Amino acid sequence: MRKTGILGGTFDPVHNGHLRLVEEVAKRLGLCQVIFIPAGNPWYKENGAITPAEQRLAMLKLALAGNPVFALSEMELERFEPTYTVDTMAELKGQRPGEELYFIMGWDNLKDLPRWQRPQQLISLCRLAVVPRAGSDAPDLESLEKSLPGIRRRVVMLDDPHIDISASEIRQRVAAGLSVEDMVPPDVARYIEEQGLYQRRHQG
Repeated sequence: MRKTGILGGTFDPVHNGHLRLVEEVAKRLGLCQVIFIPAGNPWYKENGAITPAEQRLAMLKLALAGNPVFALSEMELERFEPTYTVDTMAELKGQRPGEELYFIMGWDNLKDLPRWQRPQQLISLCRLAVVPRAGSDAPDLESLEKSLPGIRRRVVMLDDPHIDISASEIRQRVAAGLSVEDMVPPDVARYIEEQGLYQRRHQG
């Protein structure tokens, strides 16, 4: 069965940590493809400013170019209402019958999963590839099982890669006039500079 990974997020901006994460997870799980899905109007960012979708999308296109494992979907950008992971996975499942979908998430996200929109439906649609997140302890699957019966059978816990780059740190460094060339692909670094992104925004 073909295995496809999904990585969602605001990607504000996409960075080398995202790319290393996807490459490692794809290798470990034998994924044929990983689809990056930038969020359009994520519910959890309603009160926080994010970079316009067209600029986040442009940076993703630059970062993903030339790698056959990477794919890009604009499905969430095309929605006007707040986006929920469960709706996205349901749509993908309908588009890709017979494929096994793996939603890539961090330890911290898995701990919060019971508070997500329709989490029981989500774990019926895909498996969860869970990776370490800096500053977060490994989730307690036994405890999660009480809230979401059957989740242990749907989770693949990975002990690496450990990613030490964050988008908020990149935004803060750019705002402070510091280099981010070792944190993002070269084309993305040039785009950030050319577009004057993050110049006046310090908070993450």
